Amino acid sequence: MPLLNSRSLSAVAGLQSNRAAEIQLGMMKGDVHAESPGSGAGTMKNRTDTRVGSDRYPGRDYTGGDVARLRGPVLPIPLLSSRIECGNSVCGGGWTAPWRSRRYPFFEDRWACSPRCLLEMIKMAIAREIDDGVLEGVEEVSGQHRHRIPLGLVLLGQGWITHPQLRRALEMQRMKGKGRIGDWLVSECGLRSEWITRGLSVQWNCPVLTTDGFSPETMARAIPKPFIEEYGILPLRVAARRILYVGFQDHLDASSAYAVEQISGLRTECGVIGEERYRKAKDMVLGCRFVDMKRTIVADRDALARSIERVIERGKPGASRLVRLHRYYWLRLWQQGRDGVRSTRQIPDPGEAADYLFTIG
Repeated sequence: MPLLNSRSLSAVAGLQSNRAAEIQLGMMKGDVHAESPGSGAGTMKNRTDTRVGSDRYPGRDYTGGDVARLRGPVLPIPLLSSRIECGNSVCGGGWTAPWRSRRYPFFEDRWACSPRCLLEMIKMAIAREIDDGVLEGVEEVSGQHRHRIPLGLVLLGQGWITHPQLRRALEMQRMKGKGRIGDWLVSECGLRSEWITRGLSVQWNCPVLTTDGFSPETMARAIPKPFIEEYGILPLRVAARRILYVGFQDHLDASSAYAVEQISGLRTECGVIGEERYRKAKDMVLGCRFVDMKRTIVADRDALARSIERVIERGKPGASRLVRLHRYYWLRLWQQGRDGVRSTRQIPDPGEAADYLFTIG
């Protein structure tokens, strides 16, 4: 038997090391690949196996990255750096493990780890909307109008009408028992409608808006149809991708505009529009396609929370938000985006969102 010198010993050690590496690589292939290499489906490029590790290394890829156990192609997810915490402040779970399959839904930019946590988050949102002082109905909006300087006095103070004209308009309004003072000033005193619009602008301390750049197809997706029909809020255009201009005919409804701001994420600017322009723009937008909408009447607050929870759990949205607009609780759901949670700071495209209007009856 020949003696082994130091050079031979080094070669043998190298062969043993290579053999150990081959054995370890074979074990890795057996764990990772769905089929044998000869089948053509065992390569990393073509594999669709959901097993990303063995029982000894749950949820870990042998290339060094952390991956989730998902049905379908494996998606790399950092284990520690981007873990998702539950939006329920009293949740006992804390955060989602990388192998958990529940990545949705999101409610008001927060993830819910379970239906129970989602229900608690919805209850807190409902309590917030009930206690925020938002006006309950149109009657209170009219009451708010009475606290402002009457339109006739505004026009008189600006020198746009005379005392006899104001008295004439008030007498006709009192005799007929109906009609707005501005309408009587136009019909009985010959005042131009543009001066009425300017007077409303002074009365409400807001600008006079135009319909330049108005896109009825786009604006129809900004808010549900009943809000335009019942409360007269009319979205007009988006400026600089961050400001939504909304117009009213003869008053301002700040609570409605604020609700739209909370849902869309666009800062709202309110103003008045001339009667003729308002009517034409309103008819145009009402004839367009709105976001798919469903109305629901519930018995009380608990039933409201449960109904919203069922809708969100069933839809698994990438984003959702809730706000109260007078007697309606408006829930908007955005579909899941391919690259994560869809941004809600925009007017959705057709088919990207769904609206749900809840009322407590």
